[in-house]
Amino acid sequence: MPIPSPLHTRTAPLCASHEWRSWSGYLAASLYHITHDPEYYAIRNAAAILDVSPLFKYEIHGPDAVRLLNRIMTRDISKCAVGQVLYTCWCDDDGMVVDDGTVARLANDHFRVTAADPNLVWFQDCGLGMDVNITDVSDQLAAVALQGPNSKAILHDLLSDIDLDSLRYYRLAPARLDDFRLAVTRTGYTGDLGYELWIEPEIVVSLWDRLMETGRNYGLLPAGMVALDIARIEAGLLLIDVDYISSRKALISAQKSNPFELGLGWLVSFEKGYFIGKDALMSEKMNGSKWDFAGLEVDWNSLESLFAAADLPPLVAGRASRSSIPVYKNGRQIGYATSHTFSPILKKYIALASLKPGNKPGDTVQIEITVEHTRRSASATITRTPFYNPPRKKA
Repeated sequence: MPIPSPLHTRTAPLCASHEWRSWSGYLAASLYHITHDPEYYAIRNAAAILDVSPLFKYEIHGPDAVRLLNRIMTRDISKCAVGQVLYTCWCDDDGMVVDDGTVARLANDHFRVTAADPNLVWFQDCGLGMDVNITDVSDQLAAVALQGPNSKAILHDLLSDIDLDSLRYYRLAPARLDDFRLAVTRTGYTGDLGYELWIEPEIVVSLWDRLMETGRNYGLLPAGMVALDIARIEAGLLLIDVDYISSRKALISAQKSNPFELGLGWLVSFEKGYFIGKDALMSEKMNGSKWDFAGLEVDWNSLESLFAAADLPPLVAGRASRSSIPVYKNGRQIGYATSHTFSPILKKYIALASLKPGNKPGDTVQIEITVEHTRRSASATITRTPFYNPPRKKA
């Protein structure tokens, strides 16, 4: 049974929908309002606050911390400066992705890793014999995400001892809330300007209250998983167990994916020394992958005509879908879409997809759409991701 997060005393009274889901064994609000629309538009037009405490968090420190992380991660962690955060993935011996997450360098030999799935045993096995300490701090560290164009202004009014103007994208800085210390990272899962705040569970309730109070003048709203799902698809961000299956959970080898197949080839640093899966990934790069990651934009006129044939308006707005659906070209299946949604800000129906090599941006394909219990095909165009990428995200 899911357990309350450290912020449950605050999120539960706000959850008018009474709709929850399990996230890593914690209760997470699916949406706070009757519909997700106010929460989505808060992310894109004002500011949204999300409880992201259920993330798995690990602290790795000691003389061999860099050596261990460079063995596990596909990126070169030695190039991560103190105060920098890297997005990365890690693989098994066959080069198949185990998980993806972030690595933050807190000091020369001290790092924090976030992950979607539990990885403690994996990290410990990889570090056998090394002079390093690996600690699961998931329950010792709460986290709040503040996302949206007004997020910086809210933090500027609330926090002290931090220069938000100089805090670059994917960087970390300490801050102070009254007498309490916290860490602020310019990171998030929405593809927008945003920050994540890391603080002890005993203090996070006070932080939430102050953020809500300060954010009232900036249109701040709590947001749940439904709105977040739409935002992360617009940003072209992967979700484990949906857009790919961890190699540890896959039932058959065909369900596993390597970084190149997920559009994460840029995370693989062959220039560094040995890392788990390096040989397999070298072979993959030389020989080519079975799948390419791509975005799809569905042609609206094609979509509208399918519903019009059933005397219906296009019934595609609402929650994102995580159901895998086929993608065709010239009558042959060339792949599948894993996450798809109507983008309220782009006014387009979009999807994340895995396609066979040789299909490139600009090509026309067909994507399966179900209308009144009947499977139809709508035209779509292959495109690069992200679909939505405002300059303020990295400015």
